[in-house]
Amino acid sequence: MKLLLASPRGFCAGVERAIDTVEQALKRYKPPIYVRHEIVHNRFVVETLKAKGVRFVEELDEVPDGALVIFSAHGVAQNVYDEANKRQLKFIDATCPLVRKVHFSIARYAKKQVNIILIGHADHVEVIGTMGQLPKGHVHLVQNTSDVAKLDFPHDTPLAYTTQTTLSTFEIKDIIAALKRKYPNIMGPDSGDLCYATTNRQQAVIDIVKQVQSMIIVGSSNSSNSTRLKEIAVHYGIPAYLVNRCDDLNETWFKDMDTVGISSGASAPEYLVQDIVKWFTDHYTVEAVKEHSIVKENIRFPLPLEVR
Repeated sequence: MKLLLASPRGFCAGVERAIDTVEQALKRYKPPIYVRHEIVHNRFVVETLKAKGVRFVEELDEVPDGALVIFSAHGVAQNVYDEANKRQLKFIDATCPLVRKVHFSIARYAKKQVNIILIGHADHVEVIGTMGQLPKGHVHLVQNTSDVAKLDFPHDTPLAYTTQTTLSTFEIKDIIAALKRKYPNIMGPDSGDLCYATTNRQQAVIDIVKQVQSMIIVGSSNSSNSTRLKEIAVHYGIPAYLVNRCDDLNETWFKDMDTVGISSGASAPEYLVQDIVKWFTDHYTVEAVKEHSIVKENIRFPLPLEVR
């Protein structure tokens, strides 16, 4: 058997920044430290930080007065900042800079009296935070082309769109096209606001799917970008499996296969990938493990001032 490892894969700059923020806060402020929502969507990252004294909560009312709270990489709504300030909580914002860029974009459009359409998944924490940058009703969510058809803005209404950063290019292509057909003067980037890491990881999978018979994606089920990687592989006609770790693998999946591809979502640690490589070498005669790289990522984001 041969293993083909897609690259880039795993941690992106925003995830590294968020995790490093928590690690540095533990050193500087000492546990317990509170984090609102999972810092990133990977249960092994979360469990590792829990063991070091991090307490994960979903709402600020779970944070005691005087405690330090960190906001996750996915971003938070404006009312979360307001509540933290009202309670005089000490907080550190670990929102990914690329998500913050979307927030700033929405604020600029709003100041110009432009109506905003957000392409994304309603239940995703990033979307909740992005929609919450403005009062309710100011950001209009569309999840598919059917939602676009239901929009009833007059055709001379100033409109702009933005996207959740972790969608797939396949998801947004038809939606953006439908928006432009219905509202030819709508503003927004042709490829949405997908982050560089999302795009790179998806392209790396696209690049190897024709060379493999099956695809393993390492990531948690609540990770949007990991789920998109699996969907892309399936779109190209091969079986694909989203797994948390090597223990989730099943030998029957790879019966009569001689080449398997492996990638991982932006919130999955590399050691989980290497554990899977070892699983294959333990269960099969692996002739080669090859890296297939499409681009080298050198992006790094500075930590928040509170932990530099």
